Amino acid sequence: MSTVAVILAAGLGTRMKSSLPKVLHPILGDASLLWALRALPSDLGAAVVVVHSGKEQVLGALEGWQQAGLLPCPVSTVDQGPPQGTGHALQACIPELDRLGATKVVILCGDVPLTTPATVARLCAADALLLAMDLEVPGAYGRVLQHADGSLAGMVEARDASPEQLTVRRVNGGAYALPWSPLRTALQALRNDNAQGEYYLTDAVVAVARTQPVTVAVCPLDELAGMNSRLDQATLQAAAQRRIQEHWMREGVTFLHPDSTLVGPRVVLAPDVLLEPGVRLEGDVRIGEGSRIGQGTVIVDATLAEGVEVRPYCVIEHALVGAGAKVGPFARLREGTDLGAGVHVGNFVETKKARLHPGAKANHLAYLGDTEIGEGTNIGAGVITCNYDGVRKHRTTIGRNVFIGSDTQLVAPVTIGDGALVGAGSTITKDVPADGIALSRAPQTIREDAATRLRKRQRGPSEVK
Repeated sequence: MSTVAVILAAGLGTRMKSSLPKVLHPILGDASLLWALRALPSDLGAAVVVVHSGKEQVLGALEGWQQAGLLPCPVSTVDQGPPQGTGHALQACIPELDRLGATKVVILCGDVPLTTPATVARLCAADALLLAMDLEVPGAYGRVLQHADGSLAGMVEARDASPEQLTVRRVNGGAYALPWSPLRTALQALRNDNAQGEYYLTDAVVAVARTQPVTVAVCPLDELAGMNSRLDQATLQAAAQRRIQEHWMREGVTFLHPDSTLVGPRVVLAPDVLLEPGVRLEGDVRIGEGSRIGQGTVIVDATLAEGVEVRPYCVIEHALVGAGAKVGPFARLREGTDLGAGVHVGNFVETKKARLHPGAKANHLAYLGDTEIGEGTNIGAGVITCNYDGVRKHRTTIGRNVFIGSDTQLVAPVTIGDGALVGAGSTITKDVPADGIALSRAPQTIREDAATRLRKRQRGPSEVK
């Protein structure tokens, strides 16, 4: 049997009031559609994403996720054209599902991000299954009608429901597993003679239920809740955050203020990690055992080894931080930064494509870009690697146990040898040999009592007392 997933992602989402397609709005940094795709099992035959509104944006996102290795199975797309209902979306998929040799179809919505992999696996394992929710106030949700044995008897949209049917609290969650052959037949027979003038997928599901039993399974509300507005987005993000935080707390992670801390779904935290208030971790983040992340810090797509101390208000993106390193406060580690074990990068230091070997220190007020810095080297305050000549970037290479004095400019390309000393206030434009001393400041002159004479001249005769 070949099971193929269909993800409905063609809607614009007018209530989001955004030019961004609804399925690309993020929950904890990852698009809703990516959450839905990530829940699919890796042994699934294939997935088909139905697109239309914002098609180019969705296709671009899918390509990026594929290149990043974030998609669990092969994914193709089908353009629904101007949407005419969920049944119409599945009708558009008929040729692609036939091409893929589907024997069973699992149907999910791209704007329903929190369906768990366990629930999706349950769908994939079932012969015919519908996921439902029980709501105190069902509102505009379609109602699920059941036989005495609990199997599906019918579904009705709220706008088409009778007063008696509107009293039903069990509603359609919009996720299904159905055999393809009878579903294909039912899709081809769909009509749009309803209040919306649309082709309802629910009508096709009910038609399948007439040929074989369709089981109804009730799921927690957050697993099937859709994102139709910014309020929904905030509610879903809060639910996702609770789920993620509870998982990591059980694994030995401390959240000093969970309500202000955001941890994305791809983050991996080791035991005894401590997150201070206001921390945000997004994308592919790995943090090693015993590390402490200071208040207000943002970390995106970065790996921190064990025992790292990140002091408050740092930004770390696309970087590696070695064991026992100390970063911040107010440091910025940009893409390509690689800090070795025990490195210190202090307040108001910015790094970019910089490799600092173990024990190197840059404790304050420096820019280190396109550089390699050897073990035990000390970078003074106000040091700048001048890596850009207006056209190209150039590298600065600094050896082991070097001392770079404060307020030094290193004009790349330039190499500083092992053990060299560079005097404060220097502008270095030539290579410095190992164990050499470089100093380029202007000579200092002193004129005794000159300050008094200068002040007299500045004030004039009438101001002299």
